[in-house]
This record gives sequence, C-alpha cells and structure tokens, in this order.
Amino acid sequence: MMKARSFAFQTLLYGWTVVFGFMLLPLLVAPRIWCVDFGKIWSLVVLWLLARIVGVDHQVRGRENIPDGPVLYAFKHQSAWETVALNRLIYDPAIVLKRELSFIPFYGWFLVKTGMIPIDRARGGAALRQMLDAARTRLSEGRSIVTFPEGTRTAVGAQARYHPGIFALYAALDAPVVPVALNSGLCWPRRGSVIRPGRITVEYLPLIPSGLRRKEFMALLEDRIETATTRLVSEAKQDNSSR
Repeated sequence: MMKARSFAFQTLLYGWTVVFGFMLLPLLVAPRIWCVDFGKIWSLVVLWLLARIVGVDHQVRGRENIPDGPVLYAFKHQSAWETVALNRLIYDPAIVLKRELSFIPFYGWFLVKTGMIPIDRARGGAALRQMLDAARTRLSEGRSIVTFPEGTRTAVGAQARYHPGIFALYAALDAPVVPVALNSGLCWPRRGSVIRPGRITVEYLPLIPSGLRRKEFMALLEDRIETATTRLVSEAKQDNSSR
C-alpha cells in the first residue's frame, strides 16, 4: 500500500510541476517577486498532496529563535522534502544549491528567476568567490541565505563532513546563523521510492552570533544541529512505536 501511495504521489508531483511550470512560463519575464509568490502555491499543493496521499505532515518548533531581519540559515539535509517546503518555512530565501539543479526544465528555470545561488563546485575558489558575492547582494536586498553545510542529503543516522563554505559565508557576511535540525528522512528517505506516513519536525535552534573563530564556529554549529537532529529522530521513532 505504501508503495502504491508513494508512486501516486510522485506521479502527481511531477505532473503538477510540469503543468504549473507551463502555466507560469510568462512569469519568466515578469517581476521576480511574482515568481516567488506563485512558487509558494506550488509548494502548498505539493505538501497538501503529500499529506492527503501519503500521510506526511509537519510541525515547526523554535520560531522564537528567529531574529528580525535577514540571517544565514544552516539546515540539516536528509530529504527532498526540504527543497519542497523551504519557501513555506522562510519568506523569499536565497538558497545556495548545486548548479546542476538550475538545468532542470521548469524547476531550474524558476530557481534562476527567483535569485537562488547556484554553485559550480568544479570551479573551486572561483565558485566560492561567486557564492560570496551573490550572498552579499541577496543579504543587502533583505533576503535570508539558506545553506546545507553537509552539501548533500544524508541518511538518517549518518553524518557527513560539514563543508567550510558555511564558515566562509558566516565570516564574509558578518551575519548570525540560525542552525536548523529536522527528521524528514524518516518519512521521505534520501534514496528509495517509498515515502512513509508520519510527522516531520523542523526545529530552529538558538542563534549563533557573528564573530566566532572558524574552529569554534564549526564545532558549535555541528554539535547543535547533530544533537538536535538525533533527538528529533528519537522522538519520532518513539511516537511511531507507541501508536
């Protein structure tokens, strides 16, 4: 049954993306913010389908840890769910992402239009400079920057190395960082076609102030995200076993 429901959801997801993308093609020459607002409709429908067909919903904790004004967010990355839900969680984020995503028809075109920050990792130092320049511009426009310090999705219980690009952003922007933990991989695994019902929890953690040295910052960021992620995964497993 879960396989059938997952297949139905993913079929509707891709179909909805193509149809909605065709409908919004004229917006590629419209003001950028129009694409941002219509993108929220796309996400809302996908999350609704996910809840209705597969039985996956979500809750958010720690909103009191979000300061006024633009900041740098560092998200744990376990699932495709984050890419769907991000513009429902944060208004008009500028997301640092792999350049390859910008080549995806419809989806990638609107990533570029809405001013995300695609990075060509093969370019090394040049890519880092490009990322920092783009991030400064977005932050000056009042937009928060979203990055995934691990650089890729990690399976539940696994931990990838935190890339130094997050510190480069933190130091160059002189901006505080809001670490974000989640347990989305329990419902929507990074690999595999089966999506499991459940409740995803996203938690904004206490702010890391600007001005820390690299070693201190990286250790604090990783500890906060990984500790909270382990707790959220454990809580979800306990809830599921008690049902």
